[in-house]
This record gives sequence, C-alpha cells and structure tokens, in this order.
Amino acid sequence: MAEERVQRRLAAILAADVVGFSRLMEADEAGTLAALKARRSDVLDPLVAKHRGRIFKTTGDGVLIEFASAVNAVQCAIDLQQAMTAANSDQPPDRHVILRVGVNLGDVMVAGGDLYGDGVNIAARLETIADPGGILVSGTAYDHVGSKIKIGFDDLGVQTLKNITKPVRVYRVAIGEQARADANA
Repeated sequence: MAEERVQRRLAAILAADVVGFSRLMEADEAGTLAALKARRSDVLDPLVAKHRGRIFKTTGDGVLIEFASAVNAVQCAIDLQQAMTAANSDQPPDRHVILRVGVNLGDVMVAGGDLYGDGVNIAARLETIADPGGILVSGTAYDHVGSKIKIGFDDLGVQTLKNITKPVRVYRVAIGEQARADANA
C-alpha cells in the first residue's frame, strides 16, 4: 500500500490564551465561563470573520486561528487586544479577561480540520512568552507585515523557544504596551 502524502500549506497562525484563567475560574467558575462565552460570541468570532480567519482549535482558555495572510493575522491580534481592553472597562480589575497573543507565519501540516507542525508550535510558544495584554510576532510574520499596518514593532532579537530547536526572531507589537499604559493611567 502506498504511503499517503501529508498535505501542507503556508499559514499565519494566531495563538491566544487567557492570563490567570485558573485564578478566574477558582474565584467564580460560572461567571468566568459566562464571560468567556460572551467574549467569544461578541468579540472573537466577529473579528476572526472580519479578518478572514478560521478557528481550528479551542481549549478551555485558549484558541488557535489560521489566516491566509500574515497582515490579517496581526491586524486581528491588534483588534482583539483592543476589543478585550474595551470589554474589560466595565469589570472590576480582578475579573478582567486578559489575553497573551502570538503570531507566526510558517508551514503547517493539514489533518482533517486541524493543523500541526512548527508553524503552529512557534505561534503557541510566542503566546506563552508574551506579556499580559501583549502580542509577539515571529520574524517571518513581521517580514510579511512590514509597514502594511500602521503600528510600531519592537525588535526583541533572536529568542530560544521551549522545544523549538532553531532560534526565532521575535517582535513585540507596540499596541500591547500602549494598552497597558492606558490602563495604568
């Protein structure tokens, strides 16, 4: 029997995860679940559709989204962080739903509706090292975005990511710092 060839494609991957999810759940499980469902239907789903993305995996507090365009992925990340900040404005600080976001452009393997490989793994690793409310972008995604989005990027240099052999150039999107500065003002 001939070995089936793996389908591959280039994709921009956005990985997002809720900061302090366990703490939020411990304090108020029902309220946290209701807040997450509301944020998904009112914020996340419309933004993903607007930027032509596709959610391909969710966990209790995280999401992986595929885009055909790195520009759309980064713009979606910016809009998502801004919308989450706005949605938090009427909540007490200890109930804020704050995200970390990572974006990568890379080769992925397709299996059914799911995606696998370094393209996904690097986005997920970037998300884990992003500041709360922040967005980190790989060098490959940054190279494709360039000046197409009117936002600043801070070059954080080459970073070693957990379980990723090859170091990755990382950029921080300035919006995360701006959002935190506005919240502390």
